[in-house]
Amino acid sequence: MLQLADNLWWVRGAIPGMSLKRVMTVVRLSDGKLLIHSAIAMGPEAQAELEKLGEPSYLIVPNPGHRLDAAAYKQRYPQLRVFAPRGAREKAAQVVTVDGTDDEFPADDTVRFSSLHGVADVEDAMIVTSSDGISVVLCDSMFNMDRKKDVLGFLFTTLFASAPGPRVSRLAKLVYVKDKAALRGDFARYAEIADLQRVIVAHEKRHIWQARNVRAAAERAAVNA
Repeated sequence: MLQLADNLWWVRGAIPGMSLKRVMTVVRLSDGKLLIHSAIAMGPEAQAELEKLGEPSYLIVPNPGHRLDAAAYKQRYPQLRVFAPRGAREKAAQVVTVDGTDDEFPADDTVRFSSLHGVADVEDAMIVTSSDGISVVLCDSMFNMDRKKDVLGFLFTTLFASAPGPRVSRLAKLVYVKDKAALRGDFARYAEIADLQRVIVAHEKRHIWQARNVRAAAERAAVNA
């Protein structure tokens, strides 16, 4: 578990049977409780480390494809309140009880959710405020990884044009993206945030960071959106 800011942590884990990695983001809210975005089941030591940060209280299922470990977290932490984007709620509810949509998330000075206009409500951006500035947390609307050499990884990163990043993958275009121009506009809007420090994506490099680099990353991703 890597700390990125005073209230923000990054975790990278495996995808069963694949070389691809996935990312979980943990946010400590203003009341000290934890929000978990795109849950990844961890070993006992790592899970204990997480619990030392605060009480896991909220779980975000960020899109229909990132629900693998949601039920395991709800089982371990029955008090978790689960939220999902409006367009992902039905799929998320197939594996875990969903308490509300992102736009119903309790107001907090640390976290807010912003609609991605190009993906028909199936995914939102999570905007996190930390002492060093703003982080934009995405899921599959933007990838940032290298090409893989194993068979499944090669097919995913090459056939589906998921690497090198940052970029919008061919798979995302087929499954999620409904309005390319709107998605480009979203990326451009986030790049204009004055105190933007990092963009965190679900696959798989640590993050696109430092404000001077974020605009270039967003523009590069927008080109192939």
